[in-house]
Amino acid sequence: MELRDIEIFLTLAEELHFGRTAERLHVTPARVSQAIKKQERRIGTALFERDNRRVALTPIGRQLFDDLQPMYDGLRAGIERAVLAARGTTNVLRLGLVNENPQDLRPLFDMFRAGHAGCELQLRYAGFADPFRLLRSGEIDLLIAWLPVRETDLTVGPVVFTEPLVLAVGSEHPLAGRDSVSLEDLGDEVVFGGAKPDYWRNWLVPTHTPSGRPVRIGPTVSTSAEMIPLLANGEAVSPAFAHSIRYFARPDLAYVPIHDAPLGRWALVWRTATETELIRTFAETARTLGPLSL
Repeated sequence: MELRDIEIFLTLAEELHFGRTAERLHVTPARVSQAIKKQERRIGTALFERDNRRVALTPIGRQLFDDLQPMYDGLRAGIERAVLAARGTTNVLRLGLVNENPQDLRPLFDMFRAGHAGCELQLRYAGFADPFRLLRSGEIDLLIAWLPVRETDLTVGPVVFTEPLVLAVGSEHPLAGRDSVSLEDLGDEVVFGGAKPDYWRNWLVPTHTPSGRPVRIGPTVSTSAEMIPLLANGEAVSPAFAHSIRYFARPDLAYVPIHDAPLGRWALVWRTATETELIRTFAETARTLGPLSL
């Protein structure tokens, strides 16, 4: 079995969707289908159950996934160590960010680098549409995400920083001129959907106001860039974190403090099964520094 075919199989086993697998690997859906059929012919049985509505691993497909994933991870890690050695670097730590304010985190990054000169710290944007996917696929080692995080396969580490919540609105919106707003005001507005999982999104974008009124969910977005024109046009509003005021300052947007919102807390998260000494060291650095207040 060729390495690329193995990669296609493992990715499809995670995504359970031919289109997303193709997009993630930068190939065509036909290439994904071809590789899976080739593997099934070689093994002599189906690896996936598929119809027009769903894709699922068969028992033999699950067995093959469990056998191949550790070997593939080891191979990829070996290649990565060789690349690092060629650069004169001893290790690499890949940190995913749901947030978009890396400059605010420089004290943490600098403290870690000061004690680990041979380690290359790489930053990756994880987004909020599917924030834990990169952790589970092994594309990042750590993630900074807002709390709460209640995933059985993930460990929640120390809080890295805290910040207030604001309401992002278009500059011409009636709420734009207010000194502050309440969570109760969301009952009169349309807010964005899109973040997953639901419990995680609902902490930031509640389904009901404090008095029990439903909050209307409108456009579904997967990135901050998708939100901006809709906010500016008055099609929806969105609770947001206060760092947005600095990182997304625009003449067509306004940010109004939400006076009764809880404080946002951002923490380190990693896969429990792939915890390493380097991950523990970065987490200990965050504990020593303590939460930054933004």
